[in-house]
Amino acid sequence: MATTTTTGSASYGDCVAALRTSLSFLETSVSTLGNGVADFPRLENVLKSVRHYELIPQTTLAAAETSLRDEIAPAIATLLDRADAHVDRAERRIESLKARAELQQGRLEASSSSSHHHHHHLGNRVGSGGKALSGEARLRAQAVRQRREALKYSVERLELEVLQKERELRKRLETA
Repeated sequence: MATTTTTGSASYGDCVAALRTSLSFLETSVSTLGNGVADFPRLENVLKSVRHYELIPQTTLAAAETSLRDEIAPAIATLLDRADAHVDRAERRIESLKARAELQQGRLEASSSSSHHHHHHLGNRVGSGGKALSGEARLRAQAVRQRREALKYSVERLELEVLQKERELRKRLETA
């Protein structure tokens, strides 16, 4: 009977040792789980999925597009009217400058032919006095020529501006 108690107490001792080892493993597992769960609120924020883009129903999109079009259409119409008025003004100015250039050309031709004719008469009558008038007429003719060249340049520049504005307007209309 003594052998059975020895074997019984040895088996109880083995059981207690196994139980203590299991308890130690359990405490280690609880500690590891506690450390893992302690960071859970931060992990929740890190792992939370955020929707950056939301899908919009087609009807909402169409309504927003219509609203935007209705809001922008009057402004676009106003801008187009202003552009048309500006182009019309530029065209009238070009025509005016062309008419002025033609008028100056006509005056220059009339002035040079009449002064040439006039100088012949004065030269026959006055002698050296004709040279002073000839120099003055020559200066005036040169001034008129320079003015004509300046007007031609202005007309060309305005025509180029009109073409540029028309191109810009076409591009705006194509993108709109």
